[in-house]
Amino acid sequence: MRRKLPIFYSALLLTGVNLLLRLVSTSFQVHISARIGAAGVGLLQLVMSVGALAMTAGMAGVRTATMYLTAEELGKKRPQNVTWVLSGCFLYSILCSGVIALGLYSAAPFLAQNWIGDPRTVDAIRLYAVFMPLVCLCGCMTGYFTAANRIGTLAAVEIAEQLCYMAVTMTALQFWAGHDPGRACEAVVFGSGISACLTLSCLVILRLRERQPAGPRIPVRRRLLHTAVPLALSDDLKAGISTTENLMVPKRLALFPGELTPLATFGMVCGMVFPVLMFPAAILFALAELLIPELARCNAAGSQRRIRYLVKRGLRVAMLYGCACSGLMYLLSEALCMALYDNALAGSHLRRYSILIPMLYCDAITDAMTKGLGQQKACVRYNILTSSLDVLFLFLLLPKYGMDGYFFSFTVTHLINFLLSLRRLLRITGLHIPFYIPAFTCSATLIAVLGAGLMASPVGRIVAFLGLLGSLLVLLHIISGEDIRWIKGLLRKK
Repeated sequence: MRRKLPIFYSALLLTGVNLLLRLVSTSFQVHISARIGAAGVGLLQLVMSVGALAMTAGMAGVRTATMYLTAEELGKKRPQNVTWVLSGCFLYSILCSGVIALGLYSAAPFLAQNWIGDPRTVDAIRLYAVFMPLVCLCGCMTGYFTAANRIGTLAAVEIAEQLCYMAVTMTALQFWAGHDPGRACEAVVFGSGISACLTLSCLVILRLRERQPAGPRIPVRRRLLHTAVPLALSDDLKAGISTTENLMVPKRLALFPGELTPLATFGMVCGMVFPVLMFPAAILFALAELLIPELARCNAAGSQRRIRYLVKRGLRVAMLYGCACSGLMYLLSEALCMALYDNALAGSHLRRYSILIPMLYCDAITDAMTKGLGQQKACVRYNILTSSLDVLFLFLLLPKYGMDGYFFSFTVTHLINFLLSLRRLLRITGLHIPFYIPAFTCSATLIAVLGAGLMASPVGRIVAFLGLLGSLLVLLHIISGEDIRWIKGLLRKK
């Protein structure tokens, strides 16, 4: 029997892999930006939005559902039932993804002409449809390996997938696509599809080599639908709204008198600023990935004390890390964007959005923990509300206020969603967060930013900010002796 890694060390391993993959992804985005320009990146963003919407619909919540159901069976000490869980999830995934893929392939000319507004993207959309069932089955397998705490195996396969993706995509860009945005889109989709084939093959072979005997057949359909359908509705809604926004923003932004290049501006914010903004979140995404099955196992076993401990620690880590990243991103925004894109305007946008990082990072952890505790239906309700507000705000504000209206809509809707999700999480766990903790943490971050801003060099700003922030957090007792002992205990595997 394989030895189970503690969640902290699994998170460290997954964090390292996520950071590596996100670094490669961001580097790839920089490479694409240099080849096809901001307007080309905007077109690529529109194609990826349409493909992501279809992929989300085809996935139909099966990845998280597989993770959740597998974790439940393992939490109740019934590993012999995992085979039937995987069988049900595979069948569900094939049916959903097959229907969506067929519809996407048939509708590709219409979508390219009427949604994206560029017929050159037809082949890229059809490639999405061809590879969709395989990518969705990959979701099932990665969900299983995460729930089974096979993080080392999953990390190795994901690294191989990313290397394959980069090799295939870069080769296609270099020797076939050139500087053509339409072909660049096809190269990206083709590389992603080939790497998905590799991942699926590796994970299926590894699962078969486990040779876990199956127990008597158990009913899976009702539990699967109860878990996957709310997730599918929530994910589809978010993806649909996101695609609607991405297609609507350049058109509504063109009505703003002060905006001369709406597609380029949209591509700069979504294709340049957001990848840098969310790059440090790879650490938290690794933690969120592990918290879903861990909380599901604890919930199935009735371990309320551990649930409260994980929720409290997860929120605390997300808040402290988010504030640290927010301050650094604010201080280094212009230097980062000049180094990566040679674009000062992107740096000004990054500085503006960096103040939202604590909320965004805490929201990622909160969302994962609510899903791990089986609150999918509540997430659907919150997403319906905030997504509807987002579309309404963008439609009304973009022609009058331009990208300022986009920032306002982004901030308000994400804040509402976070507060509703946090309120739900605290209610079901019985936790209480004193107001002074986030207030003192944010105040310390602001003071550290003001102090570090007096330094001229980027290195001096980093050192000054981290030193000031750490000192203030200790003086304000936000970081206590208990936290230091907790860190020492982790390092000693206690």
